[in-house]
Amino acid sequence: MSANATSLGMDAFGSIKAPPSRKPLSLSWVLRRPMAAARFLLLLVGAFLLLSWARADHNPILLVTDRARSLDSSLFAGVLGRTHDALRFARFARRLPNVIFSLQKDWRDDGIVSPVKNQGHCGSCWTFSTTGALEAAHTQATGKSVSLSEQQLVDCANAFNNFGCNGGLPSQAFEYIKYNGGLDTEESYPYRGVNGVCQYKPEKVGVKVLDSVNITLGAEDELKHAVGVVRPVSVAFEVVNGFRLYKGGVYTSDTCGKTPMDVNHAVLAVGYGVENGVPYWLIKNSWGEDWGVDGYFKMEMGKNMCGVSTCASYPIVAA
Repeated sequence: MSANATSLGMDAFGSIKAPPSRKPLSLSWVLRRPMAAARFLLLLVGAFLLLSWARADHNPILLVTDRARSLDSSLFAGVLGRTHDALRFARFARRLPNVIFSLQKDWRDDGIVSPVKNQGHCGSCWTFSTTGALEAAHTQATGKSVSLSEQQLVDCANAFNNFGCNGGLPSQAFEYIKYNGGLDTEESYPYRGVNGVCQYKPEKVGVKVLDSVNITLGAEDELKHAVGVVRPVSVAFEVVNGFRLYKGGVYTSDTCGKTPMDVNHAVLAVGYGVENGVPYWLIKNSWGEDWGVDGYFKMEMGKNMCGVSTCASYPIVAA
């Protein structure tokens, strides 16, 4: 998808490196470059869905007005959910080898999980899920911690089917960073929580993405493999009214959905465990440390609760 973003006139974002080939589409080109063709088709599908929603006067986005009182629907559930599903097939999601799991995993104990941040009034949860995964991956790979720029993703990643404070998806953010050549540090490109003009600085890059892995849609066993063996994973789920009042325990709901059309909030799965006989995911939110349990919550595992394994991915970074 992202490799052909410039073909729709989205080359105004100077920080995006276009692919070397600019030849017109042809059958022979498609046969020689099936992955590039798949990404091009994916971009067209995403654009078509977005226009369809707009023309039908739908509003799939619930803008954040207050992190404690409003639901953060910063994913385009109708557009980006389907895009992720298509991307999953285009990227050939991979099942990790079988392993014996411990009953509990918490990547905070390994010192690679960065502090909880606060997205404020911008529907940018997808950027915080992205940077959280990247910060953990970078620390794991290099032994050095780094705080990365959410604002760069808000301002600069639009050509990769992301929409700043109006939504986005971590898997597409990873693609942007890969083809852009990196993501700046938080210090050099601080968070403002509003849409702005791209001010990417190549000399201030804090991390580079080599590739990313998408978990098969709904495959909670694959997600457990990744969280248990690899590193923290970006996930998304549907926030419903009761969730915003979470104060502790294992969260469960019988009113939330599980499909790509349902998920509306991106977060970071950093571990799992069992509490009072109930298995759970340990998840880092982006609503500040005063929400939940120091900014974290537990969600029931084993039922794809609220779609937690529906749109999951993690990056592979340069050491």
